[in-house]
Order: sequence, then structure tokens, then C-alpha cells
Amino acid sequence: MELNKNVHTFIGFDSEYSDAKLVVFGAPFDGTTSFRPGTRFAPSVMRNESYGLETYSPYLDMDLEDTNIFDAGDLELSFGNTEKVMKDIKEFTKGIVEDGKTPVMIGGEHLVSYPAIEAVYEKYNDLYVLHFDAHADLREEYMGEKLSHASVIRRVWDFVGDNRIYQFGIRSGERKEFQWAKEHTNLTKFNYEGLDEAIETIGDKPVYITIDLDVFDPSVFPGTGTPEPGGISFNDMMDIISKIKKLNIVGADVVELSPHYDASGVSTAVACKVLRELVLAIHK
Repeated sequence: MELNKNVHTFIGFDSEYSDAKLVVFGAPFDGTTSFRPGTRFAPSVMRNESYGLETYSPYLDMDLEDTNIFDAGDLELSFGNTEKVMKDIKEFTKGIVEDGKTPVMIGGEHLVSYPAIEAVYEKYNDLYVLHFDAHADLREEYMGEKLSHASVIRRVWDFVGDNRIYQFGIRSGERKEFQWAKEHTNLTKFNYEGLDEAIETIGDKPVYITIDLDVFDPSVFPGTGTPEPGGISFNDMMDIISKIKKLNIVGADVVELSPHYDASGVSTAVACKVLRELVLAIHK
């Protein structure tokens, strides 16, 4: 693909496309949100607020100034046509992957992960998925709709299959979702115990990381559409990222920030910092 640099970029994402190792793009879609909408505004707000960060990470002792990351801006996604949105995200992600680069997407609601993961899977058929979230997202359908942010991981399972999905922090869902997970995914309730074992099992196989930001406790991150008490802390997430940097990460996303539900801006600041640490962990 030939892409021009977005005028409005996240701090430190200053590479040209031809030189980039990672390509960041926004998927501003919240058309299936089941409670409070607003995630469509996250990519733009995060770019604005990123300039409150430093490019240097003391957690990883790495600096965005030493990376090759291209910010492609936001996709122009249709209103009211979820299937077309899925197709457009998949095609854009596929172009990045075919160019030998790593896609990193800013949501948007969690459904946007489905086509991005599918595009990555078509190149890496032995793909594993690490899923950090408050919600299981394993419903076969939600109110008759199979394409929903409440069913996104079930849709991913449709093509990756059993024992390729590791879920952490899960503390909300229907009883039958948790029962179904016992046979089909590796689900850890409430925390991220077992992450080390998952990393050892996966080894050098390709991995996609999807972080639904409501995995955080609402005291840390109230700015989301479906806040769920009992989540992890910010320092927990930094520990998670320090662990997953060992993996062969071939795609990633950060989703479900609804910035306007947190007028303080703290949730957006957390999201920006998570994105900074995640891209540095992938770039390493």
C-alpha cells in the first residue's frame, strides 16, 4: 500500500509508511454498543491527549523516538452498515500485513477486533490470541445479532478454533459463556494468573493481543461504555506488558475507551500510556 502520514498523529509515531515496522490506525466505530456509546471518539481524543506523555518509557527503558511507527489516521467507516465496516477494517489490516508490517488498531468498540484478527490469521494460520477484558464476549449472538461487541471473541473462535484463545481478567458474562469457555478457550477469571504459563506454551508462535480497556477497575478507568468493578490496576497492566514483550506479536489493538464519560481525562491518559507501552513492547 501507499499511505501518507496522518496530519494529526499520536506522539512519537512519526515514521514514513515505507520505513515503518508498526502501523497504527483508528477504527472509530461503535455501532453495536449495547450500553453507553462513545468509543468512536477514542482515536482522535487519544491523539490529542498523547502530547501529555513523554516519548520515553521508564517501564521498558525504551523511547518512541527510537522506533519506526507510522500513524495512518482513522479509517472512514460507514454508519449503519456493520458488515461493510468489518470488510473495510479487514481489507486495511490485510494490506498492512501483506506489506510485512505489524498492525496496531485503536478502537472503537471491541467488535472491530474481529476483522483485524481475521486478516492477521489469514497470514498466520497458527495464530494465538491473548484477550484482556472484563467481559467474556463469547455469546453466539446478542439480541439476534452475531456481529456484536458481546460476541467478538466467539466470532474469533469461529476461525482460530479451540485452545488458541487465552482470556484474562474476565468477570462478567452469561453463565453459559463461562461454561462454554471451559471446553473451548483458556479463561482466567478476575486476574491474569496463568499468563506466564500461557506465554511458555505459546513460545515463538504468532500472537495477536487485544486489550479491552474495561479490564481495568473503574476506579482506574471509568471512561468506558460498560464499566465493571473488580478489575486490574494500572501497575498490573504494566506487569502484563513486561511479560508479553517476549512474545512474537504480529498484531494488536486497544479498544473500548469512551472518553466523554470521564471528564477528568484520566481514562484517556491511561489509554494513551497503555498504547505507548504496548507498541514499545511489540517494537522492542
